[in-house]
Amino acid sequence: MSTKVKIVGAKENVVSTDHFSIDECIGNVATKCDDLSMAIVTITEPTSEPWITIDYDEYMYVTDGFIEIYLEDGSMTKVVAGQTVFIEKGTRMQVVFPSGNTKYIPVCLPAFKPERCLREEGTESDVSKRLNALHNSNDSNKLSAEEVNAKFDHVTKVYHMCEKKLWDEAVSSGTAYFPPTFHEDGKFTHATAVAERLISTANHFYTSSEGDWICIELDRNELLKLGILTIFEEAKPVGTTDTNSDWETWVFPHIFGGIPTHVSDVVTNVLPITRDDDGSFLSIEGL
Repeated sequence: MSTKVKIVGAKENVVSTDHFSIDECIGNVATKCDDLSMAIVTITEPTSEPWITIDYDEYMYVTDGFIEIYLEDGSMTKVVAGQTVFIEKGTRMQVVFPSGNTKYIPVCLPAFKPERCLREEGTESDVSKRLNALHNSNDSNKLSAEEVNAKFDHVTKVYHMCEKKLWDEAVSSGTAYFPPTFHEDGKFTHATAVAERLISTANHFYTSSEGDWICIELDRNELLKLGILTIFEEAKPVGTTDTNSDWETWVFPHIFGGIPTHVSDVVTNVLPITRDDDGSFLSIEGL
């Protein structure tokens, strides 16, 4: 057989639920290539993806039914059977399938990988676990710390949660905010690149606390201008409380320093977090 024409792989199912399936035809799983990926996505019932931010350019060709793509500015693009849509790298969006009975072909350049698709899930879904397992099994060696952080260079927004009274004290005094366990944890401030994960984090660590909590949105680039590094690492304990075993595949941004409250552009938003009467954390208002 000619080396110029060769079979390089075959269709492989990477996601399968009762109403949603993805068969990869080209990509890191099906053909072990990273320059592009192509899949066949089939939806049988109305559903939606979580909000995602993609680190690749993506084309979607709809063969059956229709999809709706929502952006954070409130706009929506409807793509019907026979149409192709292009989504630029760095876009934050939610893809909705209102009617089911839909099929489309996504093409990603470079190829899809879980770390190139930031899914805003409060807890890791079965879909994410499956994708992580498939892609991790194709890594011949464990990634170095430098390689891990290179994959998150595009992430500029990170989120920290804290007690409102402690934050207000730092703001009123014009000083940097340091979490209570800053030194005990290794002289860094815990954060996440997916704000929704703060809810599961809070319900693991902080339900016994009293009072109001807030979500602080931070600009990672502005922190760097002040010499404050943000390093992506595995989940680590808060004080004497260990992490949740469900977070083993997650990578978190750790801010090696406090949070300046008196420097403009570092903090881009402050959002209240709602709780119920028993102390459980429910949602981040305005997110």
